[in-house]
Amino acid sequence: MQSIIDAINEWLKELLVDGIMGNLTGLFDTLNSEVSRVAGQVGQTPSAWNGGVFSMIENLSDTVIMPIAGIILTFVMCYELIQMVIEKNNMNDFPPSDVFKWIFKTFIAVTIVTNTFPIIMAIFDVAQSVVQSASGVILADTAIGQNALDNLETSLEAMDVGPLLGLYMQSFVMGIIMWALSVCIFIIVYGRMLEIYLMTSLGAIPLATMGNKEWSSMGQNYLKALCALAFQGFLIMVCVGIYAVLISSIATSGDPIASIWTCMMYTVLLCFSLFKTGTLSKSIFNAH
Repeated sequence: MQSIIDAINEWLKELLVDGIMGNLTGLFDTLNSEVSRVAGQVGQTPSAWNGGVFSMIENLSDTVIMPIAGIILTFVMCYELIQMVIEKNNMNDFPPSDVFKWIFKTFIAVTIVTNTFPIIMAIFDVAQSVVQSASGVILADTAIGQNALDNLETSLEAMDVGPLLGLYMQSFVMGIIMWALSVCIFIIVYGRMLEIYLMTSLGAIPLATMGNKEWSSMGQNYLKALCALAFQGFLIMVCVGIYAVLISSIATSGDPIASIWTCMMYTVLLCFSLFKTGTLSKSIFNAH
């Protein structure tokens, strides 16, 4: 009779160990693929991310926003000329060189507005270069190998059925949390790119104000916000990379249950950090 009970107990242990290893293997595979997917997504420029959407935004900017930006630019430069005349005592002290300065400033302002998209793309090209340079370092260090999982399996085989059952439930919950994490990453990554497209579509209007000292703060803040969005991708990738490095030690810990709970806390911390990347990036670039 005891041999039958031992056989059933051994069968249950093998079943639970296989179930736990299956859950954790899928969890780690999901993490590794998520890191790769995030690095690929945030490392793309708006034109490379979705060419169809980018073409639509560019056409809208050229046909709808650009005429409005031209009107604003005309008003701004006329206002600049009026200010210049007033400051020079109604042209009593108005040197001819100031006229050439105003013409040159107007030429630069028109050039900036008509080249809105190349300027914006230059910002994202720089950010893409930074992300791609960092992606190799992050992806090379965060892969969770088979050796770590083998060490965890050895620890699980030495446990009783009761703790194994509890650990199986925790690993199942961890899989659900990882799925929720994937949804959060999807929302943040794709939501960031949609925000980039929306800001890009109106880029000509704030850049049209760059020719006047009093109005230029609008254009300057717009460029800061673009830089913040561009380099937010780097912060997102760093967050996911740090998370992967932290939980890579889960399989080498002496207490598997404590490791699972630690991993769950790291997951919650990652979600919080990802949602903070936008605010942090804007704070770094002083964008309002």
